[in-house]
Amino acid sequence: MEKVHFTEEKATNLATLYGRALDYRSAHPILGDQAADDAVRRIDYDFAGLGINRDSAVSIVLRAKPIDEWAAEYLAEHPDAIVLHLGCGMDTRFQRLAPPPSVHWYDVDYPEVVALREKLYAAAPNHTNIGTSVTDFEWLDQVPPDRPALIVAEGLTMYLTPADGTELVRRLVAKFPSGAVICDVFSKLGIKAQKLNTPVRRAKATLKWGIDDPHELERYGLTLVSSLDAAHWSTPEVLARLRPVTRFQLRTLKYFPPLARMAHIVRYRF
Repeated sequence: MEKVHFTEEKATNLATLYGRALDYRSAHPILGDQAADDAVRRIDYDFAGLGINRDSAVSIVLRAKPIDEWAAEYLAEHPDAIVLHLGCGMDTRFQRLAPPPSVHWYDVDYPEVVALREKLYAAAPNHTNIGTSVTDFEWLDQVPPDRPALIVAEGLTMYLTPADGTELVRRLVAKFPSGAVICDVFSKLGIKAQKLNTPVRRAKATLKWGIDDPHELERYGLTLVSSLDAAHWSTPEVLARLRPVTRFQLRTLKYFPPLARMAHIVRYRF
């Protein structure tokens, strides 16, 4: 068993890992992330103290599902791509998507997070871990600039300051010849309501960057392709796997746009 002592936002990545594990253990999983469940079973940590249960785990996997699908679409079209998985935490997206050997995947997060990843997840020839804060921009020098790039950032943007977030976008767009950015963003209302987010509150983390209109990032070199607010993350196929009460809650969310717009999943090209 691997004993873990993460603090602040680093601890929230254990909450999302646990949520994906709970989904795997359910009768009708959405992601079916066995690697997440295997990792949880090997970590010595009080996961129950994170405030994640079967119901709250649904929102975690509902967010991850469209991000996975958009990423898979890009890799099918660009089998020579580089993937930068920023603020990857303990996410097993590399294992879920199983990219071909022609894709080189970089998982980027704090050194202590990467150290745990390297103990739990098997190495692969087309995979590299980079242990750093994503805003210590020197890490980009480790990545070749001559291939299309898929940048994925789930559960990251809201922890950045606006200045760091926009500078990161500028540098990514400038480095690669073309690419896509897939991420989630919180609105300013979502930032104000962060104390209602149980994993964030219990980890004593702080959310900083709110984006009300996903088009805002177009001024930094991106072009918005798709945007889904929280009421539209689920396809009918996914909805059919959810408990009736959860389906009702998601349908009701469509009648309260400010609440639905507190979180978006967005896809850009550049």
